[in-house]
Amino acid sequence: MVEVLRREFIYFWYYFGIQLEHIFIYWLLGMMIGSAVSVFGKERINQLFDHLRDKKLGLFGIVPACILGIASPLCMYGTIPIAASFSKKGMRDDWLAAFMMASILLNPQLIIYSAALGTTALFVRIISCFLCGIVAGLFIHFFYRGKSFFNFSGFESKKSRDTDPNLLLRFLKNFGRNVKATGLYFLLGMILSVLFQRYIPTNTIVNLFGNNQGFGILMATTIGVPLYVCGGGTIPLLQQWLYNGMSMGSAAAFMIVGPATKITNLGALKIVLGMNRFLLYLVFAILFSFIIGLFVNSLLALTIL
Repeated sequence: MVEVLRREFIYFWYYFGIQLEHIFIYWLLGMMIGSAVSVFGKERINQLFDHLRDKKLGLFGIVPACILGIASPLCMYGTIPIAASFSKKGMRDDWLAAFMMASILLNPQLIIYSAALGTTALFVRIISCFLCGIVAGLFIHFFYRGKSFFNFSGFESKKSRDTDPNLLLRFLKNFGRNVKATGLYFLLGMILSVLFQRYIPTNTIVNLFGNNQGFGILMATTIGVPLYVCGGGTIPLLQQWLYNGMSMGSAAAFMIVGPATKITNLGALKIVLGMNRFLLYLVFAILFSFIIGLFVNSLLALTIL
């Protein structure tokens, strides 16, 4: 028994070290770039979005709103007060929907994390998240024209914590907060990845997420709802699943539905949407995840042919 435990312990640390060697640099870079954007670029991003209000872009304003949402380093509880202030200034709901949807799904930090999954997965994630923001904006434009979709009453912009007059200390404090917020989930993702590699046969992953692509996408969409906690924490899992045969469409579905239904994001959105529109948001996120997964698999199949 002791010999078995010793062997399992050696196995665990060996593969944990391999995972850490492959992924740690992306996590570290993500922390650094995310903190740099938050400290030095956040105000500029907010100013650019505010300036959109004065542009007569009409429906096409959804596109830059979506791009600025992806560039924003804020979490949803930070994004909502900003969106509330924009709404008070007369920002259109379809632009706000695109901005908030894109901000939920992606940020500079997560882009760097996702580079660990390879070029194809990174490209799929960026394009899928961008399209989700665009579709969300279009949905609000065509189905809620002339009606208010959000209720931001009671929300005010929070005071920034990045106020240290020393820029280096300001950056380091932000970096420390990011490490504290994501480090535990990153470590948990590494541990789960090693456990999957050790105890879940490769053919099980292939059967769940690879062979039957429609079922695999459905499974990825389903488990993405309860399993997704932190973007950095899911990268080791996705890397292992993709290596073991997960289809790129299933990965795309997981990468959309996961952050879209992350419990902290849902708590914030429930406040500003109300129950009926909150349920509509959930249906939209799940359906879009499934559809984008099917589209990615079909497109990659055509590329291979």
